[in-house]
Amino acid sequence: MEIFPGLYSLGGRAGANVRAFVLQDGDDLIIMDTLFATHPRLILEQITAIGRSVNDIKHIILTHGHRSHLGGLAELATSSGAPVYAHEWEADIIAGQRAAQSVSWLPHSPLQSYPFQLGNNLDLSKHKPVEPDHFIHEGDQIGPLSVVHAPGHSPGHLTFWWAEKKVLFAGDAIVTWPRLELGWRGFLLNPTQHRESIRRLAEFDTEVLCTGHGDPILTGAGNKIRALLPQIL
Repeated sequence: MEIFPGLYSLGGRAGANVRAFVLQDGDDLIIMDTLFATHPRLILEQITAIGRSVNDIKHIILTHGHRSHLGGLAELATSSGAPVYAHEWEADIIAGQRAAQSVSWLPHSPLQSYPFQLGNNLDLSKHKPVEPDHFIHEGDQIGPLSVVHAPGHSPGHLTFWWAEKKVLFAGDAIVTWPRLELGWRGFLLNPTQHRESIRRLAEFDTEVLCTGHGDPILTGAGNKIRALLPQIL
């Protein structure tokens, strides 16, 4: 799906409507998250469809170390030679040295997310390990993207702000599947940190919202985020 020229959303119904993104930064491509292990072809097909090649990938950035965002990483990193960026707290998960931390075993709304809570806790659908090349932190810049540390969903969870286009890449801090929500409750490792992260994200003048699960919101996203703040404050 072309969100606007130079920004593409990839994914499907599998994996709780998980999403990855391709950004064009001049002649370079930036990949954000990599879907499941069976999905890297979706990213490669999109790159071919816009007349580019895997060699144009210059940065692969990860919002966090959950399985639905890591599956295609090894194939894309190997085929492109592009460096991988992540928060250092997530690095040993991405490198396969530690399983992702357990989340709640209890079902929470939305119930559609519960199978993924179980899959996380049972360490299903393992990814091929990759050592991140660079650790990134609050305020760092990758192409047009500013890094915003937004812990709560996981301690090293990252979001990204594209100021020129007013696009917020919220990772799993905010989801739009099966509806717009300020994160899935069953996946919140630290609700206090998450609330503070959401407050900060709500301050951005966001027009377009891209999330790790669900379709992008293409207009007026900031107002829609702020309208939900009473649910968590």
